[in-house]
Amino acid sequence: MRGTPHYRLLLFLSAMTIGGLQASAQQTEKPPLHGNHWMAVTGKPLAAEAGAQIFQKGGNAIDAACAMLGAVCTMWDVLSWGGETQALIYNPKTGKVIAINALGWAPTGATPAFFKSKGYSFPPEYGPLAAVTPGTPGGLCYMLAEYGTMSLKDVLAPCMEMAKGYAIEGETANSFERQKRRLKEWPYSKALFLTHPGEKREAPEAGEIFVQKDLLETLTKMVETEQDALKHKKSRKEAIYAAMDRFYKGDIADEYVRGAQEQGGLVTKEDLAQWKPIEEEPMHTNYRGTEVYKLQQWTQGPAMLQSLNILENFNLKDMGYNSSRYIHTVYQAMNLAFADRDFYYGDPYMNTAQPMKGLLSKEYAKDRAKLINFDYNNSMAAPGDPYPYEGATNPFTDLLKKRAAFASGSGGGGGGTAPSTSGSMNSITTPVDGDMAFDHVAPGSGVNEDLYHDRLWRGTTSIEAADKDGWVISVTPSGGWPPAVIAGHTGVGMSQRMQSFVLDSIIDPFNVVAPHKRPRVTLTPTLALRDNKPFLCFSVQGGDTQDQNLLQFFLDVVEFGMTVQEATEAPNINSDQLWLSLGGERLEDRRPRPGHILLGNVTPPYVRSELQHMGYITAYGDRTSGPINAILLDTKHGTLWGGSSNNGQDYGIGW
Repeated sequence: MRGTPHYRLLLFLSAMTIGGLQASAQQTEKPPLHGNHWMAVTGKPLAAEAGAQIFQKGGNAIDAACAMLGAVCTMWDVLSWGGETQALIYNPKTGKVIAINALGWAPTGATPAFFKSKGYSFPPEYGPLAAVTPGTPGGLCYMLAEYGTMSLKDVLAPCMEMAKGYAIEGETANSFERQKRRLKEWPYSKALFLTHPGEKREAPEAGEIFVQKDLLETLTKMVETEQDALKHKKSRKEAIYAAMDRFYKGDIADEYVRGAQEQGGLVTKEDLAQWKPIEEEPMHTNYRGTEVYKLQQWTQGPAMLQSLNILENFNLKDMGYNSSRYIHTVYQAMNLAFADRDFYYGDPYMNTAQPMKGLLSKEYAKDRAKLINFDYNNSMAAPGDPYPYEGATNPFTDLLKKRAAFASGSGGGGGGTAPSTSGSMNSITTPVDGDMAFDHVAPGSGVNEDLYHDRLWRGTTSIEAADKDGWVISVTPSGGWPPAVIAGHTGVGMSQRMQSFVLDSIIDPFNVVAPHKRPRVTLTPTLALRDNKPFLCFSVQGGDTQDQNLLQFFLDVVEFGMTVQEATEAPNINSDQLWLSLGGERLEDRRPRPGHILLGNVTPPYVRSELQHMGYITAYGDRTSGPINAILLDTKHGTLWGGSSNNGQDYGIGW
């Protein structure tokens, strides 16, 4: 059937039909934002207002982004102050894109042996043992000190006012209520989040004033330290770093560690004192004249760059927007890139042997593109061998062969032993158990479908800001989301990012947990330049789907001519053919699901049928993307366009 002339004619007609439909402008549910002075977009209306306040006081885009970051953390917008921050900044003074790595690291004692001794196949999803060290306070202070213009006192003023008490919105308040059973396990969390103990509803109600006295005290201590340093003639930058030191090395750190360890956590004072944010070179690729920047391989960001390199080998526009051929091509490219992500990405500061030059080479992408069969889904997509493309030999040949054996179903029948790993690069010393096979997890296999997709899409927030002077910033902060363990009387929620590590090299030899190692995260801001000037800044919440959604948003703009608002609302596809990065402590919770695809409810019947003939297992929904936030810099008119998805509480303000 797949190869018949009749079937190929259907593919051609569907591409022509959908391409024609997309030629006209699309009606959006939310209006686009316009401004010529500044633009602030983030996950909550109150947080966007915090950015607007800073702009109105004369701050630049970095100042405003830091204010929005403080606000969303204080509002528990699926993150908190104990989480992690990662950002890309365009500096108009140098004309360069800067990458900020403010991801915490694993504490002392976090080893594969430790977690396996407790029966885990992955580090836990929740609780004190899920915590890496806080990154957001350091990341905010670093960005503000190096690239902002205002004091910490001024930038934190909106979130400190909120910590005194703000009218909590229903989405967050209801999440506290849903998670109250778990919150009651941790005394400081119970005291903060469950404001009506013993009542039928123990969490705050929507519109109730939510007060965070301990967090306010923590932020006040940081600001007092800054102001004291300024009184002693320290520079603005030195004063901000003094405040950061009080968090990581002073009495705030003492209380954080005491509270964490009291509840069973591993974080030590030395873990906090030795950590620091890192400014680094971003990774980038050129897609048909647009330079796209992502963070390094401690995130999944390079997977989008790999996908673009593969897709550059095809005429996507002629395929037609969301035709079956277009969907198939994008799905296949993403799967090839994510297969590489799953095996080769990890903390570059713990091991420098990741083959990123090879993975991002155009020649490697061209050869990966040749693997795409246009008649059916490749359910056996596996990591490639990028080492020859950078003049090296792959040290994991044997490990990759074992993976291939499992993918084909010939790799063991469950009677072997589990992989023996110490966290080193080549630590597989015994046969791998058949449970490691990359088999398809079908409905009814013991994995709850709703829970699976919650883990796949698990949200955070995003922050985008730009100003008339050319500063542009894209941030995807996360971590410490409800239900979070509050670290003592700091008011700070501990991160849960430890769960993104693996315990066995066969899954990813570069991402095996070790003390002072950073996990490979899904968080992935994006900047794009044209003619060496900022063109787009965009980010999204949504776990492993982030770079899937951002890839399609970008293609919607550059290939199909959508405005940023149209592209934020446009239907996407989601692939489940990857290892989950979040949630689930069993192997079966996280295994890839070959051929599983989420399509929008608006997908025409003939496209659905064509994809099913290609071997896809289709599902449908109104929501096919986390909320995307974006800013387009219109160089023709010297103005800013803001876009914010219509399926969340994300909000923007421009002037």
